[in-house]
Amino acid sequence: MVKSVQTDDDDRNVIRRGWRLHSNGRTIAQGARVLPEERLSWARTISIGAQHVVAMFGATFLVPLLTGFPPSTTLFFTAIGTLLFLLITKGMMPSYLGSSFGLLAPIGAVTGFSATSGEELDSHAMALAQGGIISVGVTLALVGLIVHFVGVRWIEVTMPPVVTGAIVALIGLNLAPAAWDWVKAAPLTAVITIAAILITTVAFRGMLGRLSILIGVLVGYAAAWLQGQIDFSTVAHAGWVGLPSFHAPAFDLGYLGLFLPVVLVLIAENIGHVKSVAAMTGRDLDHLTGRTLFADGFSTILAGSGGGSGTTTYAENIGVMAATRIFSTAAYLCAAVIALILSMLPKFGEIIATIPPGVLGGAATVLYGMIGLLGVRIWVENKVDFSNPINLNTAAVSLIVAIANFTWSPGGLQFEGIALGTASAIVVYQVMKVIARWRGTDPDALVESLAEAAGPADADAQPRTRPDPG
Repeated sequence: MVKSVQTDDDDRNVIRRGWRLHSNGRTIAQGARVLPEERLSWARTISIGAQHVVAMFGATFLVPLLTGFPPSTTLFFTAIGTLLFLLITKGMMPSYLGSSFGLLAPIGAVTGFSATSGEELDSHAMALAQGGIISVGVTLALVGLIVHFVGVRWIEVTMPPVVTGAIVALIGLNLAPAAWDWVKAAPLTAVITIAAILITTVAFRGMLGRLSILIGVLVGYAAAWLQGQIDFSTVAHAGWVGLPSFHAPAFDLGYLGLFLPVVLVLIAENIGHVKSVAAMTGRDLDHLTGRTLFADGFSTILAGSGGGSGTTTYAENIGVMAATRIFSTAAYLCAAVIALILSMLPKFGEIIATIPPGVLGGAATVLYGMIGLLGVRIWVENKVDFSNPINLNTAAVSLIVAIANFTWSPGGLQFEGIALGTASAIVVYQVMKVIARWRGTDPDALVESLAEAAGPADADAQPRTRPDPG
């Protein structure tokens, strides 16, 4: 349970007042936490920031590699986005804004996942994908403004856990064919990459275990190099220092149906991030939810405008905070600066871009499956009851629509599996809920009415099984 220890917003405006030193800046007492408005010595804070860069690195770079976007450009905009995020949230919400996996499917639908192993991504397809990313950012920013002034309750009613879990799950499962296309290019390399990821996960403790995808990619890369699958010619011609390449966006309303459903995923991720940080710090941070959504939306707009992937608050960095109990936003300031410097090393970006299809396929196999199961995790953590036919049918219909990639193209617009699956999850749940309550067949309503009829004294004695609505 989160304790409400909220003080006046001006007292918590870290950007205005600066970070105060925690204790002596060198040690942390047993069981103590370094709060967002605190910091350790700058040397220690920079080292924690570097740890956050390592934590976000594998996932953040994997997104542009899977989509064909320039890795250095994507890293540049994650750094800028994180700095803006800290500014907009007044330095009170610790987070790194890394590349969003939710955008993989719609970007791939536009570009065809065509750029791997040194191939150039079609510039017009990339521009159209950027336009879609901007539409996601604008919508998310508007949602953030509404939440800031109205509250988050309306989102919870529209998207209960069964709907949120279905949307997150269907995005990962919809991507499965793309993973197979890469695996087919180099099956042995893909299998080595998958094995390395799985073994690292269980063989190492602490940070190494959390970096299993990054380590798996490095092992797969070494295997690909030994097999002669890597072309280093672009690295030799790249400069040592320079700005990333920027690209202008283009817009096509026909692709809106592919991108806008991702907004729901980003909303769920950002709200989940706020709740996680609140639980770990023992604070009520709901008042920052609107700012968090707006900041992520604004960062995504900037990324799409210049050629970077969209952003989201990163769960990878939640793990670092949980392990270190250091929630200082000063560490994220340092992480953003470090990432910004790395993005201006062209040779570094070109080395990342040489990762071949077999390695991408192995990493994507694990990653896409994990995205799908994150939806299942939402169901488990929220104890979604699938003996309730409303929940069962909501998940069943939406998942099949997405996995089979149902397509609908009315009047020049294009709606595919993710858009239609997302719409199915929301519509099926809400319509079935309304009809069930009207007809008196809603299992949840029946349980509530029985509990009310039993009264407080007898509530604990009621059976835990659901009554048969039929």
